[in-house]
Amino acid sequence: MRVLLITFGSAGDVHPMIALGRALQDRGVRVTLVTNGYFQRIAQDAGLGFTALGKADEYLNTIQNPALWHHRKGFEVVARAGILPAIRPVYDLIAQYDPQETILVASSLIFGARIAQEKLGFRLISVHLQPSMFRSVYETPVMPGMIGVSKMPVFAKRWMYRAVDAFALDPVLGPETNAFRRELGLSPVKSLFGAWIHSPDRVVGLFPDWFAPPQSDWPAQTVLPGFVRFDRAELENEIPATVEAFLESGDPPVVFTPGTAMQHGSAFFAVAVDACKLLGRRGLLLTQHNEHLPTALPDSVRHVSYLPFSRTLQRVAALVHHGGIGTCAQGLAAGIPQLVMPMAHDQPDNAHRLKRLGVGDFLLPGAFRGKAVAARLDRLLGTLEVTQACRAFAAKTDFAEAAQRVCKVVEEHAPVKPV
Repeated sequence: MRVLLITFGSAGDVHPMIALGRALQDRGVRVTLVTNGYFQRIAQDAGLGFTALGKADEYLNTIQNPALWHHRKGFEVVARAGILPAIRPVYDLIAQYDPQETILVASSLIFGARIAQEKLGFRLISVHLQPSMFRSVYETPVMPGMIGVSKMPVFAKRWMYRAVDAFALDPVLGPETNAFRRELGLSPVKSLFGAWIHSPDRVVGLFPDWFAPPQSDWPAQTVLPGFVRFDRAELENEIPATVEAFLESGDPPVVFTPGTAMQHGSAFFAVAVDACKLLGRRGLLLTQHNEHLPTALPDSVRHVSYLPFSRTLQRVAALVHHGGIGTCAQGLAAGIPQLVMPMAHDQPDNAHRLKRLGVGDFLLPGAFRGKAVAARLDRLLGTLEVTQACRAFAAKTDFAEAAQRVCKVVEEHAPVKPV
């Protein structure tokens, strides 16, 4: 059996697929990761086969677009730079393989895999990294710019989803998707983010049910094995010396990161420094972009370009971040409080879920100021109930076991060659 793992996006989207690829290969499965060429080296360092889906400079150009992080404009950037350009290349790539010996494990945003399933007969497992990909009129995900939706009555939520499809999503995604489907002799589809993106074979949500309880209107073929993790620390033996020295030199610091794909973090880091001064706490600013940092940092605040979360987060006081699902999972596993500044995409929903669990809080970008951040962190770090909740959910987070559960799902859906 061969598995094609197909995704696009930032490290937070690609790293879970690398984790699954390593787990599958350990079980004797042939694996090829298909994603942007920017991630070729780390995929190959992890021992995976690799096929590039787009060039590295295309990825870099996309993440440099400030509209990517806008609560209304962000989706269209993802659609026009990621979802739509990948449809035909992904389909053509998949068509080179034998559906009798190949299974597709693909992000729900990889429309070419869903079309190949319909046209060519491949088995497909849809992977949703975050709960916000599951629509529900009961426990409704928090969408960017639509915070009050959860309080609406059920009939109003149904109307809202129809309106979002008709006026926001389908006009962007539908024309190009359906034009390609017509070429293949397939009927057009609408409400693409409704039922269509979920493979009828199996849907895997890469998060545990305690993070997002399944709803009765989710696809019946959904399973929730839990969070999976991969970071560079799994390929390296040591924590960077500068990081180790700082961690050993004083009280546990607060880590601040706006995410690996964030190219516009200057305001975020200025607030971070201000909050650390107000709290009297040490801080670690995580970014690969030195130009985002204040010109002078106090001795109690250090900058690092790389922080191996899997080996260091247990040694910090708290994590302040953008709300990406992978960072949320790392913080939960480390058992530390989290403060989120959600901007777009799945981030607002993830932030609300952390708050409901009692392990974190959030501030919207307009309220993300030094005094507010310091006050929220002071409460999180000084509340026994938060400490107890962090410990409880850390004990429930098992990345390795979750990866093995996904492997079993893949093996159960392996194609069988006719005799």
